[in-house]
Amino acid sequence: MLKATNNKPVRGFVRGVAVALGLAVLAAAAAPVQAQTVAAASRAPVDPSATTYACGAPAAFAHFSYPLRHTAQRLAAGQPLTIVAIGSSSTAGAGASSPATNYPSRLAAELRQSFPGRDITVLNRGVNGEESPQMVARFGTDVIAAHPNLVLWQVGTNSVLRDEPLKPHSVVLQEGIAQLREAGADVVLINMQFAPRVLAKPETEGMEDQIALAAKVASVDLFDRFAIMRNWHDVQHIPFEVFTAPDQLHMNDWSYACVAKLLAAAIGEASARPVASAAMRSTR
Repeated sequence: MLKATNNKPVRGFVRGVAVALGLAVLAAAAAPVQAQTVAAASRAPVDPSATTYACGAPAAFAHFSYPLRHTAQRLAAGQPLTIVAIGSSSTAGAGASSPATNYPSRLAAELRQSFPGRDITVLNRGVNGEESPQMVARFGTDVIAAHPNLVLWQVGTNSVLRDEPLKPHSVVLQEGIAQLREAGADVVLINMQFAPRVLAKPETEGMEDQIALAAKVASVDLFDRFAIMRNWHDVQHIPFEVFTAPDQLHMNDWSYACVAKLLAAAIGEASARPVASAAMRSTR
């Protein structure tokens, strides 16, 4: 039996054991809290401002199959270039922090930087919630009346979100493309955004294929936004929180800016091809 009276080594030993036991108890109690903290941190939203992600995509996704003849003519002649961006909320700029950071505004800035000294106007004709029939109904007043040289037509998302049938949408696309071409404009279709709420819909893949087919049949260009954003997420491993708004549907400042940058590069390249820049009689 140990006697603690007047025995300093024994008292020291007992204190040491008590301290060790106390620390062990505290560590055991803290372990679950620490584990919960780490788990919570792993689920915390990604702050786009805290990490820098490069804007990029495979060349095939941001390359136009057809030359932009009218656009090229205006640029080659040093004449004013008018672009109309028509679509729904991701054209209007839902999810952007300001009108200056939506994709049409950013596109105008990119093109003016690529073509300094040129008079380039990008008109935003996006309306929240619209589908292709509503857009085509206002082509006359909101698009053709501006005498555009290039029309960027963003379609598909709202029809998918509302589970609309695909076949009527295809007919409207063809009719709309025909109207724009008859008005003397180059046409670029822009498909859906790759976002969680779009991916949750069963018609998404069918709509993606339909828009691509419409562009091919009409021999107009497609800016494959869906494939570009899918590459960000699936290949470049950029989290959705970086390029989508908190509603998991709309784009944000980062993705609008990146899409505008890639789109401006595609427009510039397609306008610089020899077949596109051949002399043509102006229709304006």
